Formats: sequence, C-alpha cells, structure tokens
Amino acid sequence: MQRYFINQTADANQPFSITDHGDVHHIVNVMRYQVGDKIIITFSDKSVYECIIQSIGHDDVVLTIGDSMNIDTELPQHITICSGLIKADKYEWMLQKSTELGASAFIAVGMERSIVKLNETKLAKKVERWQKIIKEAAEQSYRLSIPGISYQASIKEVLKDTEQYDYILIAYEDAAKNGEISNFKTLVQNFKQNDRILIIFGPEGGLSEDEITLTEPCSEQIGLGPRILRAETAPLYALSAISYAHDLQTR
Repeated sequence: MQRYFINQTADANQPFSITDHGDVHHIVNVMRYQVGDKIIITFSDKSVYECIIQSIGHDDVVLTIGDSMNIDTELPQHITICSGLIKADKYEWMLQKSTELGASAFIAVGMERSIVKLNETKLAKKVERWQKIIKEAAEQSYRLSIPGISYQASIKEVLKDTEQYDYILIAYEDAAKNGEISNFKTLVQNFKQNDRILIIFGPEGGLSEDEITLTEPCSEQIGLGPRILRAETAPLYALSAISYAHDLQTR
C-alpha cells in the first residue's frame, strides 16, 4: 500500500481529508485509487494506520481510520546532515538516500569550495524541490516523520547554533588519510537515545583550512575509513554505520 503523511493527529471517530495537492494528484491520477481502497497514513504524532478511502473529490480525498500499524523505523538519535553544496543531481541523490537511511534533518551550506552557488532568486525553489524529494523518500522508506531542510550561506552561520546539539562531528578527509579509525566508532558507541548529532561534510573540493579552523573549538574530527569518499557518498557511510551500531545493540 502507498504511504502518505498528514499534519494532524488520528481520531478513530472522525473521517479526515487529504488536501495536499500533490498527494491528491498522486492518489487519484498516479495510483488510481478508488473508493474502498486502503492506503497507509502517518499522522503528526507518528502513529500509523491503514485508512479506507470514503470519497474522492477534485481537491481532497476523504478517509476513515482502519487498523493501527506497529511500525518503528526511526533511528534513536536525531542526525542532522550538514553538507556543502554539490552538483544538483548528486545532492538530490544524497538527500533521497540519506532520508532512506534515517537522517532527521539537512542543512545545505554554501562552503568556500562549493562549485554550486545559490542566489536569493533560486533559493526558495531549490528548497521546495529538495523538500519534495525528501518527502517522497520518507514515504517510500516508511519513515515516521519527514526530515526538514534549510540553507545557510556559510559554515560560520551554521556554527552560530551549535548549542542545540549534543555532538558535532566533522568528516575530514585528512583524518582518514592520517589513519584515524577509532574516533567515529567510539563516538557512535557513546550515543544515547534522543541525542542530537550534527555531522558536517564538505563539498566536492573538501572543507577549506579556514572552515576546519572554525569548527575545531566545538567539533570532533572523524575519519570514514581508509578510502576517500565522494561528497555525496560520505553521509551515507556515516548514517549506515550509526544505523548498524544501533541494530547490533537491539538484537
């Protein structure tokens, strides 16, 4: 069954409507659902239900709540992926796959070595497109929430808000080259339930020396294995390692 998100809580005694234009279009014109068909709805409180279509209108789809579904697909930590802007197709691929792997939020950053530059006229449309990609990936991977995404013009702007995080990690290419293999493993093992973690990744050209210097007072440098990873691959490595460590602990 196809899955959709709705920004309200579940009420078993009341029908409810999907009014998001994109979702209505997808239900009616892409999936071609009919009255009586079932779809899966994730509500704002992260409860998940099979729901039955009662009516289909031009602007909305009315449903009633059916059976509850016991689904837990979220990582125990809140992981924010902060990455330098890279080429559009690679960045969008990274957003999609990182959402599937459990990222909770994204920060796109115009770093010193970013080839891609965003101006104010393009920014709103870009963020809207990125959010759409994230939403679709969250639906496909049975996430219980949709990660958000924001844009910052520099790493300096990101570091103005560091107190909200329990850990700030910076994936630094030189750490990997110098053989750093234990710090990331140790940190992951120390993560606790509901910890908020910011992981910073550079663009195609890597982080500049000035950016590394800015992050040093508040961050831990980590290496991601002996191989040099592409900018769009490194976040997936980190998320996979965190997810794997969690899976081992819960077995």
